[in-house]
Amino acid sequence: MTVKIVVPESGESVVEATVGRWLKKEGDYVNVGEAVVELETDKVNLEVAAEQAGVLSKIEHGEGDDVQVGDVLGLIDESAAPDDQKPQAEEPSGKAAPSDEKEGDQHERATPMAKRLAEESGVNLSQVADGGKRITRQDVESYIEKKQSTPAKKEAKPATPAPQPERSFKTEPETSGDPSRPETRERMTRRRQTIAQRLVEAQQTAAMLTTFNEIDMSAVMDMRKRRQASFVDRHDIKLGFMSFFVKASIGALKAFPAINAEISGKEIVYKHYYDIGMAVGAPEGLVVPVLRDADRLSFADIEKKIKDFSKKAQDNSLSLDDLRGGTFTITNGGVFGSLLSTPILNPP
Repeated sequence: MTVKIVVPESGESVVEATVGRWLKKEGDYVNVGEAVVELETDKVNLEVAAEQAGVLSKIEHGEGDDVQVGDVLGLIDESAAPDDQKPQAEEPSGKAAPSDEKEGDQHERATPMAKRLAEESGVNLSQVADGGKRITRQDVESYIEKKQSTPAKKEAKPATPAPQPERSFKTEPETSGDPSRPETRERMTRRRQTIAQRLVEAQQTAAMLTTFNEIDMSAVMDMRKRRQASFVDRHDIKLGFMSFFVKASIGALKAFPAINAEISGKEIVYKHYYDIGMAVGAPEGLVVPVLRDADRLSFADIEKKIKDFSKKAQDNSLSLDDLRGGTFTITNGGVFGSLLSTPILNPP
């Protein structure tokens, strides 16, 4: 029996995707729940897993192809799986320690993106999940968030991961016909295309206003200097400026509710919750992950979540839930050395 691998639904706003890379090649045996292909959407990268075990008999769309929800990516032949390709239980050798066997087994059952995130974060996969289920990137993220919320002693930094190879669908550098005017052309990812399109649309359609005010930050800077050491010892993270900016913004939103509102038809919808978007630079452009219920978070919680968002943005591992919603956004141009800056609105 042949089973289709189709582009899954991943949210109302995601209807198209680009095939990023195939994690398996034609003729490979795949297990149920094993990631087969990675898709790029305009917001996040998604792994598509096999719903049935068998041999990947055909790839319908290659890397770089644009696809829509419901399109067939490839075919799995359940009856074509040769016995020598099916995973077989190994006889115990008595040499390896039980913990090593468990860790190796968990590593084999983890998806590629879960393995990469675990390696970069220094996470032991044997501690992420037990039982026989497949370990996904979301499992690793949940484990990291749970671990960060629990005070713990400082751990040694994990080894720097090996650089990831460039995806094969990116075009090779090309030069123009005039040697004196060399140009390089490279295909944009779907996410970068969407970011560029929406930022231009925002400039053309949104009513934007910028105002600059001078604020005395000496008290905050003095407080950070006095409390930094004890803050790090207690929470295992540095006290930055962004947590102060978040707290100040929430205070302003509570004082002026109209700022934390939106227009819906002939009505104004006032939001009585505070989901603060954090503009973060990523390799493929600007992304805005959201701090949920930021008014309930402590300074340490905010700093940890911002650090986690920044890492996910660099790894292209932000989920749709990380990017959904947001009632107010903070952009800090100071990290680039700017004295003043006018951010472009990034429509949801």
